[in-house]
Amino acid sequence: MKLAFSTLGVPGLPLTDVLALATAHGYHGVELRAHPEEPVHPGLGPAERTAVAAESEAAGIEILGLAGYARVAAPGEDEPVLAEIRALLDLARDLGAPFVRVFPGGGAGQRPEEADATAARRLGTAAEYAADLGVRILLETHDSHRTGADAIRVLGLVGHRQVGALWDVMHTWLGGEQPAESYAALSPHLGYVQVKDIASADDTTPLPLGAGVLPLTDCVEILSRHGWDGWLCWEYEKRWYADAAPLPDLLTPGREHLARLLSESA
Repeated sequence: MKLAFSTLGVPGLPLTDVLALATAHGYHGVELRAHPEEPVHPGLGPAERTAVAAESEAAGIEILGLAGYARVAAPGEDEPVLAEIRALLDLARDLGAPFVRVFPGGGAGQRPEEADATAARRLGTAAEYAADLGVRILLETHDSHRTGADAIRVLGLVGHRQVGALWDVMHTWLGGEQPAESYAALSPHLGYVQVKDIASADDTTPLPLGAGVLPLTDCVEILSRHGWDGWLCWEYEKRWYADAAPLPDLLTPGREHLARLLSESA
């Protein structure tokens, strides 16, 4: 498995510095938070996109994916959501990133079957555009669809190879799923896995990997046992927790922890 970290852990940091951190701490790639407050986002022009792609290639660091904020199950008209996804897909194509992340984002008043159908309709439409660009859309286990069982209801309706799953191990755990259950549901569709650690279900402040309660050992073990060889991406949510320890100091210990879990699972 290859290791990456998300720029959610280093909010606003220039790309040059992000790539330098990945190189210095032994990571293979980075997930870029594609938001206007970050250096890389869909508003970049052609020259800026070319420069980003060239810089990452020169550094030898892969851009794993773009973490977007489109909410595919949200109530409302389809076109604004589809336009947001298309903009992410265009940026991913220009940067050479294989994946874009979307959220479920179902509304509190929606019936589950309505949210599922809305998400599937939009993802199915966007999948054709994604196929033309060679980029894959990943539905993250999050918010209204936080478990593998939730996500698979949508993915089963879509049934398109360009639409898959992003397994956020915190959300499936918070949803009451065991890693084996999450993997069984998501494995036919799995793009990559976001790892992290927290103190408890009531305190989701990010912690160094291995310092909290999330079942990272079980997650890595089941991935290894099934021969999965994709990406593990550390999503350290510093952007939402200003008092959390700075990520740069944690990157090497985090990589070493994941490497140890991989070695033990082998």
